[in-house]
Amino acid sequence: MPRCEDVLVDEHLRELGSRLQGPARLKSDLLAEARHGLLDAVEAYRESGVPPTEAQRRAVVEFGSPAQLLPSWQAELAVGALRGLSLRMLVIAGVGMAAGDLTWRGASWSDGPRPPAGYLLLSNSVDWIWAGSLLLAVVGLLVVAASARSTRPGLAVAQRMVGTGLTGVLALGMVAGCALFVWSISLWDAALRWPPMIIGAVLVGGAYFSLTRATRGWLLANAR
Repeated sequence: MPRCEDVLVDEHLRELGSRLQGPARLKSDLLAEARHGLLDAVEAYRESGVPPTEAQRRAVVEFGSPAQLLPSWQAELAVGALRGLSLRMLVIAGVGMAAGDLTWRGASWSDGPRPPAGYLLLSNSVDWIWAGSLLLAVVGLLVVAASARSTRPGLAVAQRMVGTGLTGVLALGMVAGCALFVWSISLWDAALRWPPMIIGAVLVGGAYFSLTRATRGWLLANAR
């Protein structure tokens, strides 16, 4: 609970926080770090003999107004959101590519009639979508790493391009994956009774949910 003498600091950060858009955890961490820095500045002023209220006022003025801080803080949130999205996509796409075929291996219905050419094309397309998302995730992490060392305008453009690409690939992957699952059930009734298929569907659903949340955070951070 904030002390009564920290009211100016908390009001300043509350106003700044209301203007920031992005992943809630990243925004909370950013504001918490800023609060610690502001309170350290207030304490330093007070130790030098400045009255509490004036110490807060000076610390807040030195810290900067929301209008001054918003562009850099929003950019930091955007980079953090892209990092989180890229990491999640890297892990999930890697697991998806490695374990995707396990849902079929050993199934009693896998020796049935050969599936239609369109089904095989869709199945291969899902694999290529995972591969593309994996590549984009690696590029995203490289762009994030470069952004930590440089402030060149081109990197901000690259961030948006990669984030937009990851968003598009996720949407395409969800549509193709759901279509493949429904088509599989329509071709083989036994698919719904095959445990690896059921487990795979649950895990993929959780992965899509996680990626959708990360994508939403990135979109919010880049909405301004």
